[in-house]
Amino acid sequence: MKKTFDLTQQKLPMPRAIEAIKYEVKKYLKRERNKLLPEGVDFWDFDCRFGVDEASSEVIHISAINKCISEAEVKELESFYLEILAKSGHRTKKPVE
Repeated sequence: MKKTFDLTQQKLPMPRAIEAIKYEVKKYLKRERNKLLPEGVDFWDFDCRFGVDEASSEVIHISAINKCISEAEVKELESFYLEILAKSGHRTKKPVE
């Protein structure tokens, strides 16, 4: 998902629009995680970027998406860019001490 969310032209009030965006992101992540894993892959991992626009977006962790969206509401941004790309993940064993 590579998308610029516009917060100014919503039919919904700002807090409700933010919740709708968070729900859309959550639904996308669930849909991607439910896809069939390729052979040799343990789980779906995600590369995420967030920013005011695509050029100024920064890499974030998947767990920080909701926090960044909430910060966009506090800063009263007109729009923000969110990129979530699925990639294959491989678990590593913890070293035994």
